[in-house]
Amino acid sequence: MNSKEVLARQTRTVTIGDLKIGAGHKIAVQSMCATRTQDLEATERQIQLLEKHGADVIRIAVDSKKDVEALGVLRKNTNARLVVDLQESYRLVEKVTPFVQKIRYNPGHLHHHQKNVPVFDKVKFIVEHAGQHSCAVRIGVNFGSLDPASREAEGKGVDPKEVALRSVEQHLEFMDKLDFKNFVVSLKSSNPNDVIDINEIFAERYPEIPLHLGVTEAGMLPMGEIKTRIAFENLIRRGIGDTIRVSLTLPFDEKYQEIIIGRKILSDIAEGRFRSVPRFEQEGLNIISCPSCSRVENEAFIELAEKVKELTTSLQDENITIAVMGCRVNGPGETDDADLGLWCAPNHVNLKKKSKLLGAFSYDEILPRILAELKEMTGRDDILDAA
Repeated sequence: MNSKEVLARQTRTVTIGDLKIGAGHKIAVQSMCATRTQDLEATERQIQLLEKHGADVIRIAVDSKKDVEALGVLRKNTNARLVVDLQESYRLVEKVTPFVQKIRYNPGHLHHHQKNVPVFDKVKFIVEHAGQHSCAVRIGVNFGSLDPASREAEGKGVDPKEVALRSVEQHLEFMDKLDFKNFVVSLKSSNPNDVIDINEIFAERYPEIPLHLGVTEAGMLPMGEIKTRIAFENLIRRGIGDTIRVSLTLPFDEKYQEIIIGRKILSDIAEGRFRSVPRFEQEGLNIISCPSCSRVENEAFIELAEKVKELTTSLQDENITIAVMGCRVNGPGETDDADLGLWCAPNHVNLKKKSKLLGAFSYDEILPRILAELKEMTGRDDILDAA
């Protein structure tokens, strides 16, 4: 294949309200509201902002009955195609499907509630309610929150790609048993190379199933765009990918940048303007940070990520990975492999070295502690003062 050639996609069609993806339809671009769902004014404003900049689909996190009530109010004030992210609360699907066009669930989170209920029965519950309201479903697998049963079955030290594939293939079997076909799959990692590899494997095995592409926790600009671009350019030109999300750490009023950058990447690919390299070669400092979203428990997380970036300006040549995560959902898992990991709670920040928890620190205490850890790790005193 010529390096500039873009192959046509050959998956089946999935319907999200009046939007069709897959089977050669236009690649849809989506984003997620960063505001708390129950903050109706802020969330409605964000939906309008994302719509204004061309979002095809907008995701909202729902984690409680109060969130469901807020969703019902939001639905009355917008015609946007909405996706609900169920996270651990799969039983809420019964309440939210009348208001949305799509449901996203993560196989790695279905074990949290009602542990005595088989996973198949939980998926059946989701699919039955999605089908009743003509909702699409996304089976969303993240490397940072893999299904523990699949992880145990594969054993310790196994490539997470194998665990992720085992997990998603189990759920494909569920969908087949339930005779439900209006679904897409996503296989995401914060490493662009893993995103490329696992989606290539999946597309070869299951060419008929549409794929949602994204580099989860791509981080701040400009590196967040670079990581995402590498993955998208490698995959989409091979005909892999039917809807995309650019996951960036952004202030709430700049969330629309995810849409603008996503469309720019798609335009460049369509015109044969490939700006990235074949693979992502990580050299030096690597800061991983999750996208600002409505699961973030303290908006100070966004400012903290920027301060960590400033703090480490002089460490660009150090082979250190720092992960800054904004919530309990992906925070614990995504920080396990980082040299320094921060996952942010409402009133404190959990600081880790790899999988070892060093302690919980206030938002005022955390930067001086990071500074001390970095000086100890590198033996350098030329790091910017945390103040």
